[in-house]
Amino acid sequence: MEKLKNGYLFPEIGRKQLAHMKKYPDAEVINLGIGDTSEPIPRIITKAMAEYSLGLSTMEGYRGYGPEQGEKELRRAIAGTFYRNTGVKDTEVFISDGAQCDIARLQLLFGSNVTIAVQDPTFPAYVDSSIIIGQTGECADYGKYNRIEYLSCSPENLFFPNLSSIRPTDIIFFCSPNNPTGHAASRNQLEQLVETARRNGSIIVYDSAYAAYISDDSPRSIYEIPGSEEVAIEVSSFSKCAGFTGVRLGWTVIPEELRYSNGFAVHKDFDRIICTCFNGASNIAQAGGLACLTPEGHEALQGVISFYKENASILAETLSSIGLQVYGGQSSPYIWVHFPGAKSWEVFAEVLEKTHIITVPGSGFGPSGESFLRISAFNHRELIIEACNRFKRFFK
Repeated sequence: MEKLKNGYLFPEIGRKQLAHMKKYPDAEVINLGIGDTSEPIPRIITKAMAEYSLGLSTMEGYRGYGPEQGEKELRRAIAGTFYRNTGVKDTEVFISDGAQCDIARLQLLFGSNVTIAVQDPTFPAYVDSSIIIGQTGECADYGKYNRIEYLSCSPENLFFPNLSSIRPTDIIFFCSPNNPTGHAASRNQLEQLVETARRNGSIIVYDSAYAAYISDDSPRSIYEIPGSEEVAIEVSSFSKCAGFTGVRLGWTVIPEELRYSNGFAVHKDFDRIICTCFNGASNIAQAGGLACLTPEGHEALQGVISFYKENASILAETLSSIGLQVYGGQSSPYIWVHFPGAKSWEVFAEVLEKTHIITVPGSGFGPSGESFLRISAFNHRELIIEACNRFKRFFK
């Protein structure tokens, strides 16, 4: 734990927001920082959760512990909805209380004697959990930790690393669409990733939490790539596609074909981890997840996702119109803005001081995030428009 140089990124942002609000108690602070959804969950989904909850007060409807792996009906619905025609079976789907929690459980599965690779920049939980579990060395130059292979993803390489030059590692964490850059890996790029894992004997941990935001023909799951079932785990979540950031519901897919080098099934070990460390996701949350996957629920969610994508377009167009270098925002709810030569924490502080807008400094996502800000499209439309007006005044 002592290797961690700072607090976890998003609580750090929260502390800076509180300090700013104390300094400017009358300011209307707009939070475009942490990716927390803002719009109401569609009623068809909350109705299902409310009815299940009320049923718990009856003899007929009461349920206690459920299967640690999740309710069979929801596992079947996830396999049939998100993994149709990929070969994923419902028994390979593990329901959880969110993707970030499953990342920690996977790290417990991997242990401290593995080596990892991460996109740079990327979601900080991959690196921080690796430090906590004991996989890394000390923090070296430029904020990089020894024993981690950093896969640079920058505008110069179109946000996809040169996989032919990387050092082989046991685990590759890969997020698409990437958080924070917003890049959705193409089919060809994911084929390269799978081939690299096969060649190096690596396991890919593929985070598809933002797959619902993909606007082009980029794969929404790693299992669309032939052979991936032998080298990849996929984690995902209802948080950003269904507004379940507070409800907490996600899943992990571990194919039965995925094996350690000694031939033992990874699926069996993860099942043991789940049964030991987890009593299963809330049955009320699972009822909501099942409602999300009905035709009516899915249609309602598409409306909410479209709303956030429109927010992202408004932000991207505004920031581009004032001369900033803008990436993302097409297959992602995040805008990745470049301030060449600047320190991202300094830009964050200046934007907050002058506009009362919370963003996220890019260096919090890795060394290659220096001189960038991540701006979230998760907020009410009127606040997105107000933020755009403030940006225009500030950057004019």
